[in-house]
Amino acid sequence: MPLTDIQIRNAKVGDKPRKLADANGLYLYISAAGGKSWRLDYNFFGKRKTLTIGSYPTLTLADARSQRDEAKRKLAEGLDPSLAKKRQHLEAKAAAGNTFGLIANEFIEKLRRDRRAEPTIAKNTWMLTVLAAKLAPYPITQITAKDVLAVLSSIEKSGRVESALATRSTIGRVFRYAIATARAEADPTSALRGALQRHVPTSHPAMTTLSEMGGIMRAIYGYEGWPSLVGALKIQALCFARPGETRSMEWIELDLKNATWTIPATKAKMRREHHVPLSQQAAAVLDEMKELFGDNRYVFPSMMSGKKLLSENSMNSALRRMGIGSDEHTAHGFRSSASSILNESGQFKPDAIETQLAHLDSSKVRRVYNRASYWDERVLMMQWWADKLDQERGRSALT
Repeated sequence: MPLTDIQIRNAKVGDKPRKLADANGLYLYISAAGGKSWRLDYNFFGKRKTLTIGSYPTLTLADARSQRDEAKRKLAEGLDPSLAKKRQHLEAKAAAGNTFGLIANEFIEKLRRDRRAEPTIAKNTWMLTVLAAKLAPYPITQITAKDVLAVLSSIEKSGRVESALATRSTIGRVFRYAIATARAEADPTSALRGALQRHVPTSHPAMTTLSEMGGIMRAIYGYEGWPSLVGALKIQALCFARPGETRSMEWIELDLKNATWTIPATKAKMRREHHVPLSQQAAAVLDEMKELFGDNRYVFPSMMSGKKLLSENSMNSALRRMGIGSDEHTAHGFRSSASSILNESGQFKPDAIETQLAHLDSSKVRRVYNRASYWDERVLMMQWWADKLDQERGRSALT
């Protein structure tokens, strides 16, 4: 007769192991030490085998019968339930080890191997290790769309709508990397398209007159902050590269003797090497940085760690502390300022200005021509720009 819960609870331990039969091959094995486990004896292609289903009372009688029936179904399909259980155990163990955090770190390392731009790597690292930190300890196969949405909603509610959208995309890339490396089967972020607030792009605020720029330069040159941050702001104004390129500037990129800064393709947004002529003022700033931080990899190291570059928002935060509002000017806004003022001056070819801004020309032939043809004009233009900023900085205070 089938066992009952009362029989199982009252079963006595003997001097030798004993079995209490249930039905259809299932029985309770009671060891001499008192341990109780559910087992199933079966034949697999003429070979007698035993499947240990689980221990009692962790596994109830009803659960044991359910797993017995599942094992019988596997046998009917020509599968060995013992091997299937071992395989499931290994898969579960592997899944527990393949956490989102581990795979995210692998994905970041892959970006480095692929020679992606340093600002791109830094931004992906920030999103995955800071914004999506709550996902890190969980096995990637157990993370659902609901889990990801909870993380993204938290970012969105803080007002960072664009960051929430970018983080969704980056988390999705980690899941697709896990799928490609056979550690996941689905990307839950695909179910979240349209679930977040749509980002409406806005232009970077910028001051676009020389008198306004004079006021900003006075504020920067009078700012008593961390020296590398002050230096980065000066170079951002004088060279108007992309802020990420300025922050990640390395000494190996500089040829101070020939007054040239070479931004490698791995860092440039357009994935092509870009050369920046250095004005006398820019060279003087870099000489100051050389005395202070010449032993570092980065020209503008972080105050928190000399081995790391300035944080993404450091320059904008400094501008805010100077009293320059986020709706007035940003670090990226120096590019718009230079573009507007240089074009309005009428002294330089628009193509030379666009080349200096590293805007991609659709014609490969024309790009080569621009690089060769406009270098001398760009050298003159960058010195003109630096001189104008100096002149305006010396004028009366910004009104």
